[in-house]
Amino acid sequence: MSSSDSDSEVCSSDEELQEALANGSLKPGLNTVRNKENPDNKNSKRIKEILGKMTLKLPWIERLDLINSPAPLAPELALQMQEQEIKRAKQLKGNKKLPQFKPSEDPVLNDFRRETQFYRQAQGAVIEAVTRLKKLNVPIIRPDDYFAEMVKSDEHMQKVRENLMKKQFEVQRSEKVRQMRAQSKVNKHMQIEATLKKHAEKRQMLEEVKKYRKGKRQDLNFLDGKTQQTKSDAKRKLKNKKFGFGGKKKDAKRNTKASAADVSDYRRPIKSGKGTKIKGHVKRLGKSRRVIGKGKNK
Repeated sequence: MSSSDSDSEVCSSDEELQEALANGSLKPGLNTVRNKENPDNKNSKRIKEILGKMTLKLPWIERLDLINSPAPLAPELALQMQEQEIKRAKQLKGNKKLPQFKPSEDPVLNDFRRETQFYRQAQGAVIEAVTRLKKLNVPIIRPDDYFAEMVKSDEHMQKVRENLMKKQFEVQRSEKVRQMRAQSKVNKHMQIEATLKKHAEKRQMLEEVKKYRKGKRQDLNFLDGKTQQTKSDAKRKLKNKKFGFGGKKKDAKRNTKASAADVSDYRRPIKSGKGTKIKGHVKRLGKSRRVIGKGKNK
């Protein structure tokens, strides 16, 4: 078998393969060498003519095709991209197991930039198309019964929605826990301050009492701060009485020092043979005295 035959036909035996390899017409991988002259180039002119016949010369309103540049980057998108870069940098810094990327080579950020580029490209197409349609006096108001089918299915969007709600719930829970911890620290700090203040006041009071006992101090003015009610305490008690639990109700009818000393309603009893007369009435005798009186009558 000649070398020319090996170029046009498939080698089926070991001898033919060896002959083709010796002639240099066989490359590694059992691929034969083709002629450098490409026969397709001869028909390129004919192909272009046929393609021109197939192309429809229709006005733009029938085609609605656009070749435009992306729309300007909106400030909210720029801020969102910046926040995404900061979040990604913190994620890579906090986890050494993840591969470290530069911001320009990070596949996660590149995916986000690609989605943003698609959005800007579509936005630019809409802006240019609206301008052209207005020049052609074509109405561009979307009808009420317009329905655009989504690229992604409802099941996929439901999963995305559940994932977003889960992340939002985790963020809210972590924020609530953080606030509770901060409030607990503040309460603990206030409690410690109140305890230290109480101990300091008690220590100062004991020192003043010692001075009074030893005769270093003759007055008891240091007790005025304890016995005299402050303005804030009086205001607090007034509010409690008006809006709180309604004031003190326990022991409301118990005698006080003033009520016990008041004898304006007292009337001295008038003694008589059958009993003690008070306010025009005769007090009934006791049971034992009534029994003795009945025995005497018999």
